[in-house]
Amino acid sequence: MDKAALFQFLDLDFCDMDASEISQMLEAVVDEAGFDYFTLTRQPLLHNDQESLVLAGRWPSGWPDIYVKRKYATIDPTLRYLGYCQRGFSWHEAALFFEEDAQFKRIARMLKQAKKFGLEDGYVFPVHGRQGLAGVLNVAGRPVSLSAGEVQLFEAVARKAFWALFESSNLAVPVSDPANRSHSMTKREIETLSLLAEGLTSGEMGSTLGLSTHTVDWYMNGIQNKLAARNRHHAVAIAFRRGLIS
Repeated sequence: MDKAALFQFLDLDFCDMDASEISQMLEAVVDEAGFDYFTLTRQPLLHNDQESLVLAGRWPSGWPDIYVKRKYATIDPTLRYLGYCQRGFSWHEAALFFEEDAQFKRIARMLKQAKKFGLEDGYVFPVHGRQGLAGVLNVAGRPVSLSAGEVQLFEAVARKAFWALFESSNLAVPVSDPANRSHSMTKREIETLSLLAEGLTSGEMGSTLGLSTHTVDWYMNGIQNKLAARNRHHAVAIAFRRGLIS
């Protein structure tokens, strides 16, 4: 791809642009790179209103409904891989990482379903803030191969676009709002809580996360201590009330 569009975006001054104009500039870069779809979202596990998470993007009609209805978020390899990889990565790389996972057959079905909507492959570019993962730029569609240098440029584009849209939308507050929690929760703890809320046992959570049952129980003990919860059911109730999971 022509890297000029990426460099031009990084040279832009967004001070006098509103959210709509910034979104249009990001969309132009995505188009130039050859991707059909994209979303730029806030941290996905710390808010209740999923629509409010999307800062910019376009996704195939119907796919978001199927994604939510079939609870793909619990097994989506691109989401789960964010807990292991802080750099930009391809969907293919994320899927291969979970090839030996107990949920891989379901992952394969999800990816096959995504292809029917034109989501053949893509890349994920995490945006990190002082408190951890702040947001994600997801680009997808027809297969596009990015070089290591292009991935790094896209990471820079994701960071610049995210913080510009975050500020222009009057969202310049900590993503992990400490007022909602007495203690900071790690990404792994939030992921464990989400699976617990789905009704999974320690063994099932361990298979999904690639952890031993003992390690899952260790995480749960830490979660209950942080939330001052009496038991696991109480921890889930507190997490829902505070907006840690949805």
